[in-house]
Amino acid sequence: MKVYEKAPAKINLSLDVLYKREDGYHEVEMVMTMVDLADRLEMSELPRDTIIISSQAGYIPLDEKNLAFQAARLIKDRYDVKQGVYIHLDKKIPVAAGLAGGSSDAAAALRGLNRLWKLNISTEELETLGAELGSDVPFCVTGGTAIARGRGEKLERIGNPPQCWVVLAKPPINVSTADVYGRFNANKQERRTSTAQVREAIELGDFQRLCRSMGNMLEDVTVDAYPEVRQLKDCMRRLGADGVMMSGSGPTVFGLVSKESKVSRIYNGLRGFCKDVHVVRMLT
Repeated sequence: MKVYEKAPAKINLSLDVLYKREDGYHEVEMVMTMVDLADRLEMSELPRDTIIISSQAGYIPLDEKNLAFQAARLIKDRYDVKQGVYIHLDKKIPVAAGLAGGSSDAAAALRGLNRLWKLNISTEELETLGAELGSDVPFCVTGGTAIARGRGEKLERIGNPPQCWVVLAKPPINVSTADVYGRFNANKQERRTSTAQVREAIELGDFQRLCRSMGNMLEDVTVDAYPEVRQLKDCMRRLGADGVMMSGSGPTVFGLVSKESKVSRIYNGLRGFCKDVHVVRMLT
């Protein structure tokens, strides 16, 4: 028996960092939604009690450093599963990009193995398991659009944003989320929070208001270290994107575009700046 799961990328429409907690994590409040750039996982049982991961991508770990591997080991240990599993990961989402590719792979592994091994784990339980693997994994278990609080694991589902095109562009650099948060100083950063405004724009179905409301408190930190991110944002604005922001801790920049006629111009202009450019839609 084989099971297939899609693992879509996420983007942040807002990312407010409120304060540093006693446990070392940062308290955040953010709006996240998914786009149709996705990895795909194929899972099949193995007769021996082992976990094997393969991928066509030569730049990702295929051992216990891989979040899908960790998800498989967690679900096997927690539910005393003695069967092995072979997971093939068809990687499309850029790594270390602020798009939650690894977290979405882990969530897809949890969903797929729940079906493969007929464990009947509830969605709420899968989200709880996901929180042990990473802050974005609970959101990726069910996707959609949500406000995430705590360190990202406390979810409030909300309506979908107005439909539009999304142009994603990742410069040829990798950014460490831990490093960005480590250099974030809540006392020095601009304190304009954006989550409430983004939520209101979504509830009103107001695309232009959404574009004006978006904000990411980590942007200044990443831009200071990687000026390519600012250049990419400026380029995307010049080419006509309606709303432009960095996703997560970066370095991927996305542009929201209401008119299809603009998309080709933006895509072609960005391809002159970096090779990793994708035109997608929100998964609404």
